[in-house]
Amino acid sequence: MSLTRRLLLAASLATGLSSFATAASAQVEEVRLDFATYNPVSLVLKDKGFLEKELAKDGIKVRWVQSLGSNKALEFLNAGSIDFGSTAGAAALIGKINGNPIKSIYVYSRPEWTALVAGKNSEIAKVEDLKGKRVAVTRGTDPHIFLVRALQDAKLTEKDVKLVLLQHPDGRTALERGDVDAWAGLDPLMAAAEVESGAKLFYRNAAANTWGILNVREAFAKENPALVGKVLKAYEEARAYALANPEELKKILVSYTKLPEPVIERQLERTELTHSTIGQPQVDTILAAGLALQQAGVIAADTDVKAAVDSLIDRSFATASR
Repeated sequence: MSLTRRLLLAASLATGLSSFATAASAQVEEVRLDFATYNPVSLVLKDKGFLEKELAKDGIKVRWVQSLGSNKALEFLNAGSIDFGSTAGAAALIGKINGNPIKSIYVYSRPEWTALVAGKNSEIAKVEDLKGKRVAVTRGTDPHIFLVRALQDAKLTEKDVKLVLLQHPDGRTALERGDVDAWAGLDPLMAAAEVESGAKLFYRNAAANTWGILNVREAFAKENPALVGKVLKAYEEARAYALANPEELKKILVSYTKLPEPVIERQLERTELTHSTIGQPQVDTILAAGLALQQAGVIAADTDVKAAVDSLIDRSFATASR
């Protein structure tokens, strides 16, 4: 091969590699995240534009999609319509077991966001009283998992109650109308039912509430690890802002939820935002929930729950959130 031909080939190869690199860097034009009223940090992040400012340097846009519950966030992640989604830890585990290709990478809250709720004048006072009753629940969410575990502790199963499958806002409405006898509630709607209509939280167990977890699509994380780090950096900025500015946090929640301040105050009383790095405490809580669900028959008996948890939790991005 002549020198001229070798030089032309080398130049062509260099041009090709340069074009490939440009295409790869330009591949992500938009990052898609969910925001949810059960994830206060996401609302601060959206409201303050921290991520937009960070990604503008790379010419990347941000698109926000609202999730009404963990089940919806998981649906969006599975369909590839969002890249990052907010769920409860146990809900993410069920999604993972069912084939949803996600990784849990960050903690946005340690909440007591669910309890079993009855109407103001209801005679229901304990879980055992639910036998034969109509219970509103959103399947595949922490409130659903909480209900299953509460029934199990009372030596009951889902078959002993009449499940009415509704999204969280409709569950609250059904309870207040008397269409159901109880509701597996979720804040801030649960707080609103307490404050505005006198609903009773007749069964609480803070330890059975699994953590607020941010998940990412596996493919997105594998292809864009640096970008995942930037998202977590912005999340940390929003979490720090929320902790440093409680009154502003309250105003942001009021704005997005359209709920009055006393309701938001009730929600925040039981929402801890002092955690971020995902690690052993989350593993332990999610595993305990998974094993309880397996015992209750929600997760198949032949499922290796521990392996599923290990596959779900990805600690490699932990330093990005500091």
